[in-house]
Amino acid sequence: ISSSPEQLCQFEETPLFVAVLTYVGYGILTIFGYLRDFLRNWGIEKCHLARERDEQKDFVPLYQDFENFYTRNLYMRIRDNWNRPICSVPGAKMDLVERTSKDYNWTFEHTGKVVKDVINMGSYNYLGFAENTGRCADSATGSTHKYGVGVGSTRSEMGNLDIHEELEQLVARFLGVESSMAFGMGFATNSMNIPALAGKGCLILSDELNHASLVLGARLSGATIRVFKHNNMVSLEKLLRDAIVHGQPRTHRPWKKILILVEGIYSMEGSIVRLPEVIALKKHYKAYLYLDEAHSIGALGPRGGGVVDYFGLDPKDVDIMMGTFTKSFGAAGGYIGGKRELIDYLRSHSHSSIYATAMSPPVSQQIITSMKIIMGEDDTTLGEFTQQLSENTVYFRRKLREMGFIIYGNDDSPVVPMMLYMPAKIGAFGREMVKRNIGTVVVGFPATPIIESRARFCVSAAHTRDMLDTVSHRSETHTCTRHA
Repeated sequence: ISSSPEQLCQFEETPLFVAVLTYVGYGILTIFGYLRDFLRNWGIEKCHLARERDEQKDFVPLYQDFENFYTRNLYMRIRDNWNRPICSVPGAKMDLVERTSKDYNWTFEHTGKVVKDVINMGSYNYLGFAENTGRCADSATGSTHKYGVGVGSTRSEMGNLDIHEELEQLVARFLGVESSMAFGMGFATNSMNIPALAGKGCLILSDELNHASLVLGARLSGATIRVFKHNNMVSLEKLLRDAIVHGQPRTHRPWKKILILVEGIYSMEGSIVRLPEVIALKKHYKAYLYLDEAHSIGALGPRGGGVVDYFGLDPKDVDIMMGTFTKSFGAAGGYIGGKRELIDYLRSHSHSSIYATAMSPPVSQQIITSMKIIMGEDDTTLGEFTQQLSENTVYFRRKLREMGFIIYGNDDSPVVPMMLYMPAKIGAFGREMVKRNIGTVVVGFPATPIIESRARFCVSAAHTRDMLDTVSHRSETHTCTRHA
């Protein structure tokens, strides 16, 4: 790559005027929230919250009322933008079930109508494999006829099928590592395997924007956790240097192990990890590197091999290569790849390996077929789908920037955050886009900083130029209307 991700990533600071208006907006919502709580407390307004029974009023509170303030007074006002039920394959287009609420989003009723052909800009269907027809669907159907849907056992007991062995061998070959193992749940791949790799006396250095599964896994491990600034190599090196110089607190003994946790593509920022620099630091300070490629595997690199392929690096330089099958492969579950000794260790020490039910056979087959297509082993050209995704990504990002939108992230990232800032725009933008037959994700506090609310588009190889033009133009129309 000719230019570094630091140059390609753009994170324009929130304009001061916009930041002030955003804080004022949240302030007004907070004041009205306290007013509503007052009215509910005196029975003037109906309370829809979970509460203790009257006979339990002297008990220690089961529900932390103040901690739920944001949920009941702010989130509920725009809750209709999330958890929308769909009734079709979540491909390039999808069908939404129409619903209404008569109590300000506390409950919903289905109208019986369906909103057809909504352009899907919210699913992580990066390569377009989330379909119910075609080679992947046909192979998954054949696998269902042969093996059934469920295994009913763990891999270590009676649930280890030949299709699982084939999948793991294929994943290892795809990643360019010695061995790999697959898991039935992507979230558990992180949260259950990190505790098997680190423990008391170990140090975990985690990017401040890491996914919740990485954060949970680090906490469950019992290791000491220190957080470095997002994609900031100066911050990471300072923590590494301090860890080497000072060692463990109080005893100052050397850390048993230092593990760096990073992601390939950060799903809320659209940024790509500065992997060459991370690898250089981990080698210099003799640390280990855990790379989560949930959003980058299949979506980056000339071969679709993820961020390692994107930078043209050696997979052996990454100690633990983790990823999921839920996005680019249109399936479910996750994997870990690395040295054979590492995988053999995890097979006998990972809770998600020992106690979890084996992956469903049709899901395994979906992954095998889609991975072979990506690799060009199934009458396709190597990198064909990845190239289409890359072209769509660059085109869509350029169109939004030409229209004057503030876009975060890397130019090659299919995750495209478009900044909204103000709380009122979160709900308004999501609703107006659905009216225009476009389904997207709107995100606000606490998932983002309070002044950095955004809409997040996920580009797919299945999207046509006409679809992307429609999304960008209708986004511009709605935003201009709101500003006017």
